[in-house]
Amino acid sequence: MAAPRYKALVDALASDIRTGRLAAGAKLPTHRALAAREGVAVVTATRVYAELEAMGLVSREQGRGTFVRDLAVTPSQGIDQQVLATDAVDLNFNYPSLPGQTGLLRQALRDVAVSGDLDSLLRYQPHPGRPQDRASIGRHLGRRGIPADADRILVVNGAQHGLAVTAMAMLNAGDVVAVDALTYPGFKVLAHTLHLDLEPIPTTVDGPDLDVLEKVCATRPVRAVYTMPTLHNPLGWVMTEADRVRLIGIARQHGVLIIEDASYAFLVENPPPPLVVAAPDITVHVSGLSKSVATGLRVGFVLAPPTAVPLLERAIRATTWNTPALTTAIACRWLDDGTVDKLEAQKRDDAKARQALAVRELAGLPLVGHPSSYFTWVPLPDSARADRLTATLARHRISVTTAEPFTTSAHTPQAIRLALGSAQLDSLRSTLRTVRRLALEDAFT
Repeated sequence: MAAPRYKALVDALASDIRTGRLAAGAKLPTHRALAAREGVAVVTATRVYAELEAMGLVSREQGRGTFVRDLAVTPSQGIDQQVLATDAVDLNFNYPSLPGQTGLLRQALRDVAVSGDLDSLLRYQPHPGRPQDRASIGRHLGRRGIPADADRILVVNGAQHGLAVTAMAMLNAGDVVAVDALTYPGFKVLAHTLHLDLEPIPTTVDGPDLDVLEKVCATRPVRAVYTMPTLHNPLGWVMTEADRVRLIGIARQHGVLIIEDASYAFLVENPPPPLVVAAPDITVHVSGLSKSVATGLRVGFVLAPPTAVPLLERAIRATTWNTPALTTAIACRWLDDGTVDKLEAQKRDDAKARQALAVRELAGLPLVGHPSSYFTWVPLPDSARADRLTATLARHRISVTTAEPFTTSAHTPQAIRLALGSAQLDSLRSTLRTVRRLALEDAFT
């Protein structure tokens, strides 16, 4: 039995792409032109391109057309952390570290080793964390201007785990979650795993377009909104206080849960109050110490409404039972003795220096970001291709992320995100110069 005509077209085009007969970045014929060339209906041509896109071979860009993807850039680029060559520079993921942090860890391990409660660290811990650990986190949040009773706090294995248990506990498969059109890839992966329906909200220079959010909440059964009001990843904006008040008002009017991600909020000095301060009854506030202290520490925390705490405890039990007691003990010692506050202040200065360096070395490229952010967003000219540039940079031992992992809408912009927090400063300087040169060259290719 012969294969359907559209399948033969899919196979032929897929073969041309994989063998290089159709080069990366090549623009394919319009749906109508393909239909006329191959003698098929326009709807068949549309189906062909849809299958090629599902296979990861092409990308469709609203108003521009369909383009061949560079297959050297894997679909997991920017989502899954991959092993890089020893001589490669990672501008893909942030794992900022300061001189002397290994010494802090060595001393902390000594202190824990001689502490009186060492035996307790070998046992199961309460699912939401030990009372003294939750109290330590509560005091830390209080210093950030967030009133937090210990019985509303749950200790988790990093902010990503906090988002996961929140989604597992508070949402069901098929629930509609409003998210920014460009958002944190980790939440996208989580939503896909839990079969959540993401509704993209366009963004402005200061945050989500709240007019659109309000219309969406009025027309769709939105169950939650996921937001990063202080230092958005990847765009770096900080939502104004007025917009925070309005967002809370929309959520209250439509019975929407707010999931507030504050992973990078520590980098912003004197931001407007977090959403959880004004709306503690409808907000789950998630943060952690991965960026402010060390990515390997994997200690995070969730501040939730009292009614949500038992549900979150259940989700923690179902996933990890409890956060490892040793790392939590070290983290809480550092919270109590001021180490975390000092590291956060030092990293704010470090991020400012790196952001200023990026502005200097990437002169001529349009940058979107925050003056004290560990990342910058680089929109590319219409003539450039983000996947082609990413593949070229990879051949120069530089790993960056395209806009694709961050995109929740049908339109993926041509842009790259540069994580500035991982490379040594001297290496970062020369690497950014290479990024600038290759980006400008790609724009005229």
